[in-house]
Amino acid sequence: MSTAQESLTKTEAFFNKVSQKLMDENLWFAIGESVLKIIAILIISGLLIRIGKIAIHNFFKVRTRAPLRISERREATLMKLLENILSYAVYFISIMMILSALTINVQAMLAGAGIVGLAVGFGAQSLVKDIITGFFIIFEDQFSVGDYVRIGPFEGTVEEIGLRTTKIKSFTGEINILPNGSIIEVTNFSLYNSVAVLDIGIAYEGNIEYAEKVLQEYLETTTEKYPELVKDPELLGVQQFGASEVVLRIVAETLPMKHWYIGRQLRKDIKLVLDEHGIEIPFPRMVMYSRQEGAGQKELGK
Repeated sequence: MSTAQESLTKTEAFFNKVSQKLMDENLWFAIGESVLKIIAILIISGLLIRIGKIAIHNFFKVRTRAPLRISERREATLMKLLENILSYAVYFISIMMILSALTINVQAMLAGAGIVGLAVGFGAQSLVKDIITGFFIIFEDQFSVGDYVRIGPFEGTVEEIGLRTTKIKSFTGEINILPNGSIIEVTNFSLYNSVAVLDIGIAYEGNIEYAEKVLQEYLETTTEKYPELVKDPELLGVQQFGASEVVLRIVAETLPMKHWYIGRQLRKDIKLVLDEHGIEIPFPRMVMYSRQEGAGQKELGK
């Protein structure tokens, strides 16, 4: 028998063997059973995650009516963290069950993963550092979801705090994802009241005492108009002498992160009040002299 005939015979034998396997009813029954198990696992996993999240939300709703409760910002952080932990746990169990449905020895794989994990653990120090740092951020309540913070060069609102990363949404909409292990210094603007500082310029020709009186009368009415103010703004007095103005300083204590809004509103109102009382807010002026006029005046002087 030639070599070509031998290879043809082997090929036919291989295809016959494959066709016999494909025609085996037990094989297709096993495949169908595995597919049904996987679909059932995915559906149950999705339901468990959804039911678990609803239970977490309901738990914190009950907490809001309790006499002893933690702050809303901390509740939002813990709620998001518990949802993430629930999702990770369900996904891990689902993957193990799917592998088991595919007749893969999960126990042997986990044992091997333990040995490999021990070797890889020395190179995963950054991951461990991220998780430990994330735990202490939440435990010490350094910042929470909804807080406005500055971390390094990034500044914005905390969208999510996980065990490994923190997401910060900047003012222009970008999402900055920071590993928790890289968070060294944090400036939290949302823990305490903010202060709006306003510098108001009055012309040197104006009556400073009258301007202070007008401003003081207006400031005493602001807390009724703006609930974001903690108390009446305070007129400190003359802050400095500018090139063409006397600068008066006003400070206003506001609720956390409301100082920008209050500052804009007060500047608008103060401009209208000063205009109403005829108090001039100076603006830059340019005076031009002609040399010819100056020379003519000298000749007339002679």
